[in-house]
Amino acid sequence: MSAKTKTAPDESLTAPRDNSSRLLEFITDQTPEPGSATEVADGVYWLRFALPMKGLDHINLWALKDKDGWMVVDTGIANRESKDIWKSHFKNLMGDRPINRVLCTHLHPDHTGLAGWLCRKFEAPLLMTRGEYFLCRLLAADTGNPAPREGIRFYEKCGFTPEQIELYKIRFGGFGKAISPMPHSYDRLTDGELGLINGREWRIIIGSGHSPEHACLYCPELNICLTGDQLLPNISSNVSVWPTQPEANPLENWIQSCHKLKAELPEDVLVCPAHGIPFRGAHKRLDKLISHHEKALDRLLEFCKTQRRATEVYSVLFRREINDSNRIMAVGESIAHLNCLKGRGLITRRLNDAGQFTYRAK
Repeated sequence: MSAKTKTAPDESLTAPRDNSSRLLEFITDQTPEPGSATEVADGVYWLRFALPMKGLDHINLWALKDKDGWMVVDTGIANRESKDIWKSHFKNLMGDRPINRVLCTHLHPDHTGLAGWLCRKFEAPLLMTRGEYFLCRLLAADTGNPAPREGIRFYEKCGFTPEQIELYKIRFGGFGKAISPMPHSYDRLTDGELGLINGREWRIIIGSGHSPEHACLYCPELNICLTGDQLLPNISSNVSVWPTQPEANPLENWIQSCHKLKAELPEDVLVCPAHGIPFRGAHKRLDKLISHHEKALDRLLEFCKTQRRATEVYSVLFRREINDSNRIMAVGESIAHLNCLKGRGLITRRLNDAGQFTYRAK
């Protein structure tokens, strides 16, 4: 993904923004202006940065007081505008006190884009889960390289036309253009890990599906959770299968992670998401996300009573037009749903005479 990407990588295509937000309690209808910050809990500040993408034009970042300095959670995309806003925060919010730690919830460029820049500027350690850190480094290393044969074959098996394959080849390797070079070392975050931030205990809760090992930060004392893209108020995060792991079952991981968050977070926790406005009503929202995908799986299973390719199931999963700007995401989400049904033993998969996978309900 480059800074000119038009489709937001964090947002699912499987449904438009839904109306379940009316069941949630939002803390405000005002968002921070660029360069300003809103304190949502003692020592926890909400920042908002612009994103150069259609449909998802912002990301929420978090600055936490941390002893004599600050801890940053997520960093924004790597462009000049984001750097300029950070520079204003260094002076106005942070009072020229240092950033002691940089934590990235997951690997996507709107979350990691300026991690390397901030870490180098303040000689601060980077905190990430192992799966997120190494996959981020791997994707960045692909920048400028030709598309691999495995990726081409993956999309051929999906049912891409030769023209669509050529477009994939042209766009391959853009990930690193949206991030500054990552640090060559990191401090690993693990599930259930406890740590002190500004004298308060915070716990790491790891989810999966949208990314391999997404870290959420939960503070029982403040009853607040920084959820990144693992729990959003108005949209469902993108859950896709990618050529690097074609047999993955991220949708099952996502659904199980929603159940996990519901078990570990109280209903009245203040959810601080990466996109949208902080809210209360975590269990209602998690139930909605689970139901949304289970209903999509039911529709897909019914549709697959006739043999289908991954590129033929868009109509039962998506309400948006599928075109060159979002086709990679669309087929990735389609395969995520198909792999989930296959993992549950409800459909079979075979290669047809054209070398493309087809799926059929048992």
